Order: sequence, then C-alpha cells, then structure tokens
Amino acid sequence: MAKKNFKNIELPPKYTPKKSEPYMCPEHLAYFYQLLTARREKLANEHNEILQDVRVAEKSENDGVGDDQDQATFEQEVTMNLRMSERNGNLLRKIDEALERIENGTFGYSDISGEEIGLQRLMARPLATKTIEEQEEIEKNEK
Repeated sequence: MAKKNFKNIELPPKYTPKKSEPYMCPEHLAYFYQLLTARREKLANEHNEILQDVRVAEKSENDGVGDDQDQATFEQEVTMNLRMSERNGNLLRKIDEALERIENGTFGYSDISGEEIGLQRLMARPLATKTIEEQEEIEKNEK
C-alpha cells in the first residue's frame, strides 16, 4: 500500500496524524509504528523487571526469611506481580499483532468489515481492530 518505507521516515517533533493526510499514508504508519514500538520496549522492560522481582522474592522465601505475616505479604506481592506480568504479556502480544498489521498493510482497518477504524479512535486506542460501531455492537451482545 505505502510507497515510502514507513520505518525510515523521520517525523517532525510532536507530529500527529491529520485527517487532511491520506488515511494510513506512510507518515501515519510511521507514527503508529514508532508509538507502538516505544510502548512495546517500555512494556517489555517492565515485564522483565516484574519477573526478576518474582524470582528474587521466591529466592527469599526459599531461604526461609520472615514470620507468617511476612509470608502472607510475600504471597500477596508475588500474586500481584504475576497478574501484572500476565497483563503485560497480553499487551505485548496485542502490540506485536498491531505491528504485524502495520507491516502487512491492514493496520487502521476493521478486522470484521475492512472499513477504516478512524484516526481519532486509533489515536485514543492504537490497538483497536474494529470500528467503534462494531465494538459497541459486540459489547451490547455480550451483555
């Protein structure tokens, strides 16, 4: 679809996609690619830090340090960290899927109808895969 390689485009500082530009032009793709890549890197670092914290906590537990209250606090922290790790893992998967859609030219288009998702929606939720109407219909049917 795109003639320019969006990965090599240097965008001006504070660039945001505009409706006056062709939908999902190379600049739009570059913007979302850079946004998602930066978000992915930050999330991957957090994910690794959380897993490292869990490993350290488990080692402390195995060393038998602390009383029953310490043990309860430890278990609560490990559970919370594992939930955060799972959440981050799910987000990383969704970001990877969005990056793949950018690569194959389907980013910004509904995976149901093929219609444009719209810049405003993508700016608010870059991982969106459906138009707002389609998403509302799905949520309505889930109730």
